[in-house]
Amino acid sequence: MRRAMAVMALATLVSGCGYNRIVALREQIDAAWAQVENQLQRRNDLIPNLVEVTRGYAAHEKEIFDHVADARARLLSAGSRDEKIAAAGELGTALGRLLAIAERYPDLKANQQFARLSDELAGTENRIAVERMRYNEAVRAYNSAIKSFPTVLYANAFGFKPQKYFEVPEEAKKVPKVDFGTRPETAPRPTR
Repeated sequence: MRRAMAVMALATLVSGCGYNRIVALREQIDAAWAQVENQLQRRNDLIPNLVEVTRGYAAHEKEIFDHVADARARLLSAGSRDEKIAAAGELGTALGRLLAIAERYPDLKANQQFARLSDELAGTENRIAVERMRYNEAVRAYNSAIKSFPTVLYANAFGFKPQKYFEVPEEAKKVPKVDFGTRPETAPRPTR
């Protein structure tokens, strides 16, 4: 009888520690995601200025500007973390296409404001990559914890579900196509 009570007390103590560990890991995911969102917001804040500078040199690239605007709007209106991850991937792809425009417009590439905004955007993209890595590390630790024994025995009962990684979409892995053959020789210069 004593032995059974001791085993039960030990099991309760161990499972309580496991529960607290899972809660702490889930909180790390939330904290890491908050940092990802901070960097995504920073990128969103840079985009309108970059688009305006680029539009002054490449006004006829309407499809790309529309794609950037649509992707940015989807990210801003996304509700769940999964929707934000998908929208962030779309926006990254659209920005890659926008920045590829500079290859066709030497005057745009030489513009100081464009260069500054491009540098800020590149720095932000690096920050996003770092925060995405930290987020994915937190997700890996959490997912591993809830799938390992003995935690797996009670994690699902307490509502702990695997979290989704922030992966780069397939589109973003493709190199943007730059067509130097269609470069306009007399691109309109922006008014200053």
